[in-house]
Amino acid sequence: MRLVVLDTETTGLSVEKGHRVVEIGCVELVERRPSGRHFQRYLNPDRSMDAGASEVTGLTDEFLSDKPRFAEVLGPFVEFVRGAELIIHNAAFDVGFLNAELVRAGWPERLDQMCQVTDTLAMARERYPGQRNSLDALCKRLDVNNQHRTLHGALLDAEILAEVYLAMTSGQGALELAAPMADRSRQPKVGQGIRSTRPLRIEKADEAELERHAMQLAAMRRAGACLWPEADDRFHDGQAVA
Repeated sequence: MRLVVLDTETTGLSVEKGHRVVEIGCVELVERRPSGRHFQRYLNPDRSMDAGASEVTGLTDEFLSDKPRFAEVLGPFVEFVRGAELIIHNAAFDVGFLNAELVRAGWPERLDQMCQVTDTLAMARERYPGQRNSLDALCKRLDVNNQHRTLHGALLDAEILAEVYLAMTSGQGALELAAPMADRSRQPKVGQGIRSTRPLRIEKADEAELERHAMQLAAMRRAGACLWPEADDRFHDGQAVA
């Protein structure tokens, strides 16, 4: 099974307003393990970066001015992702931008025609309803180390997302997804890899929570809606008893 974890950075948030892709980052997993292969390119978007996008990525118009255009990296990109299952956080955003670039370059296929796409944001919303499910929030919830993520970068975020995806689907971690550094001084130092220990965490209810639980059960019993008997020997002090 071949997975490609993918992220992009863009000049702004709206593909409908002509914003463009400025960085593509991909990390390959084979049988759920890092293969050591990655794809990363900075791109000249032929337009200016929005101020907000430049602030969160550290990318500038000057830095991007001598980078290749999407059409120039299209062949290697398609070769890298074709036939893989793409793992993307908020997939509609990245796929929309990449499909627009494919159309602009005259490519006959769309990304979701070449690959199966799995959206980790949709997965997280299903698993953690009502909670924040940004990449940073998931890192905190799943004990994935992202302290080196001072700026958004497509390759760095793809590496982090790989750990998050594996943690959400199987708990596997400590991937050591160290990728070669790009030729940009502002790039976060990721050469030491991404490490996560994720020890088993057991959280017990405190006294206040147990009291609130008892009050809720009492209210449910009065309404005739409680399935638990008033005295249940299977539980003692909030702990299951064998």
